[in-house]
Amino acid sequence: MAKVLIAPLNWGLGHATRDIPIIRTLLDHGHEVTIAACGNARSVLEQEFPACTSRDFPDYSVPFSANSLFLARFISSFPQLLQDIARERRNLATMLAEEKYDLIISDNRLGVYSDEIPSLFISHQLHFHLPLAIWPLELAGIGLNSGLHEKFDRVIVPDNPPGPLSLGGKLSRAETDVTRNRAYYAGILTSTRVQDVAQDLDYLILISGPEPQRTELEKILLPQVKDLPGTVTVLLGSPQAAETTRLSERCTVLSYASTEEKERLMNRAKIIICRSGYTTMMELAELKKRQALLIPTPGQPEQEYLADYYEQQGWFPARNQHQVELVRDIREIARYRGLPDVPGTRENVRRLYDDVLAGYLE
Repeated sequence: MAKVLIAPLNWGLGHATRDIPIIRTLLDHGHEVTIAACGNARSVLEQEFPACTSRDFPDYSVPFSANSLFLARFISSFPQLLQDIARERRNLATMLAEEKYDLIISDNRLGVYSDEIPSLFISHQLHFHLPLAIWPLELAGIGLNSGLHEKFDRVIVPDNPPGPLSLGGKLSRAETDVTRNRAYYAGILTSTRVQDVAQDLDYLILISGPEPQRTELEKILLPQVKDLPGTVTVLLGSPQAAETTRLSERCTVLSYASTEEKERLMNRAKIIICRSGYTTMMELAELKKRQALLIPTPGQPEQEYLADYYEQQGWFPARNQHQVELVRDIREIARYRGLPDVPGTRENVRRLYDDVLAGYLE
């Protein structure tokens, strides 16, 4: 039995949830897993794996902005990020002095690696997308990423290799020899699973993301849902309220849904209206959804790039949240063909274990 330390970033739940199938596979093979995380990421994994050891492990301040100036705030927060990484390195050193591990898996945590213990890095963002006006910074980001990846033995990319089946487009493209030599394209990794249920829900609207943009989208979409033909469920992603409201006989608004309930709603839905976050895109691919409308969070370059990329690929239409007209935009969905069929998580995580993880653990 080997001992594995896994540390996901707590910027949203996407990092933690895509680690769930990896942790499940490690446990199935008899290995011991310690979860090092903070906030909601830690809570989700503790709930999913109550038998695993869990340690509080603070990460970085979240540079989300109250407006669309995410990039400006991110750049201005860089000195603080460096301090947070230095603290992370000290905390890791303390943890490794207290317990011996055979493998470290970092999901987008920049300082979680060791010179003495094999260390793997999980990221779908090998290439940062930035606005054209500051393209030199995008090129600089390639070099920064390469220097980061050099600290790790392998880089696990939760995407298919570059080409027609790549869900990340240029984001998951390795640009340097350092990164190319370490990159392992694992395919999609998501905790969401296919269920054998009827698709009896016409529309599922997922209103998510950091505040205040989440609330802004809620204000824009809720007045429009009554005009949609068919049954509608709106999931607000507000666990503080935990209320259910019926706007009409056809429309239900849930302030919050458990992971299991959200999974069931996604399986039931014919059309999904959502943000264009990469975790959600992997969920749509896993469930083989063919109809969706993407609304990127304003000022988040990754979501804006993915929405534009998917529209150019002819997969899903995308709309700026301030220009959404649901009835009109829903009619556009029929012109798009949906995501291509790609290998699912069960097959991908089995291959990941055989090709990569077993080499360090068995």
